[in-house]
Amino acid sequence: MELDKHVEKILWTEQQIFQRVSELASEITQDFTPQTKAPAIVGVATGAFLFLADLVRKIQLPISVDFIRADSYGSGTVSDGNPRIPFDLKVDVEGKHVEDIVDTGSTLSCLIDHIKSKGASSISVCTLLDKPARRKVHFELVGKGKYYCGFECPDYFVVGYGMDFAELYRNLPYVGVLKPEIYS
Repeated sequence: MELDKHVEKILWTEQQIFQRVSELASEITQDFTPQTKAPAIVGVATGAFLFLADLVRKIQLPISVDFIRADSYGSGTVSDGNPRIPFDLKVDVEGKHVEDIVDTGSTLSCLIDHIKSKGASSISVCTLLDKPARRKVHFELVGKGKYYCGFECPDYFVVGYGMDFAELYRNLPYVGVLKPEIYS
């Protein structure tokens, strides 16, 4: 693929991602099996759509699925620290447990507050990548929420498996480091 030439190195292969997503789905299934209300799985569009699709197909529970759009990057590589929610939930989350799929601290904190205001009884976070080195905003889970992490990511600008630069590279089947000359 032409886009492969723009990737400096691959951090996680398609097979490694598949394995880890399967493990996360098993953990979620085990943790939420006794729930009386079906959890609402909320993906943060557009970056989480591949992760969300793969994850929910492996969760062995009744669930509802929705997307919310949060924007804090625009076409840049660094969050402006002021997330906006231009596309809200369609699913009613009042009294439900919500799984939130994200990868940044300020956006995550904003989304947790937003979903909490809609009456969610608990909020968990399931993220494919966690970049603790870049964390500026610490978030607090709601109720009996849990934190699920696929991989701890070094402080690189990564693309693939739904993540983009200027809306490109989402279709790469792996997560890789974008060459700096592409976005500098």
